[in-house]
Amino acid sequence: MEQTSVANPGTGVAGSAAGADRAEATGSAAGAGRVEADERAGAADAARVPAAPRRIGVFCVGNKLMLDDGLGTAVYEELTERYEAPDNVELFDVGCLSMDMLPYVRDFDVLVTVDAVDGTDAEPGTVFRFEPDAMARHSGATASLHDLKLVDLFDAALLLGYEAEGLCLGMQVGNPSPAVVTVGLTPKVAAALPLLVETVAGELARLGSPLVPRAGAGA
Repeated sequence: MEQTSVANPGTGVAGSAAGADRAEATGSAAGAGRVEADERAGAADAARVPAAPRRIGVFCVGNKLMLDDGLGTAVYEELTERYEAPDNVELFDVGCLSMDMLPYVRDFDVLVTVDAVDGTDAEPGTVFRFEPDAMARHSGATASLHDLKLVDLFDAALLLGYEAEGLCLGMQVGNPSPAVVTVGLTPKVAAALPLLVETVAGELARLGSPLVPRAGAGA
């Protein structure tokens, strides 16, 4: 008796090919799922890694031999006596700004100047916060006492391809040009000095880099 073999649709060559297709499709989907899961995990890991803090330079500007023109130096001395700066913040007693400071615009992300100002019609001891442009492309009100200003430094730096954020903190002074060399601050400016110091500390905290009070430092 002749026997006829009927191929099972799920067996034989055709069945094997179909099974292979199913296996390949399943493997591809699983592989894609694993890749997608790995990508999500990598993105989550990247999100957990904090960005490097911005480098901040604080330029305390002034001449301590000329009464209130020494305001920046007085602020620098108070800051370094009372606080420790985080690794990404550097404090400088720079005297007067000069073009020698151009590399700092390259090396820092943010530059803060602390300076005496005059001609604002405000009471001595009044604290101001300026953008660099407002600190004086002109003389008179809101003008720094010094010939070179942060905006001038930035203008020169841009020509070299350097760029940083800028902020100017100033205080209206009483006597920035005594007839003779005089170390110290006039009474109203001296009394308001802690306010300017705390304003600088507050700005650094706002920028995400708070100063740390030194143990035993006065409040």
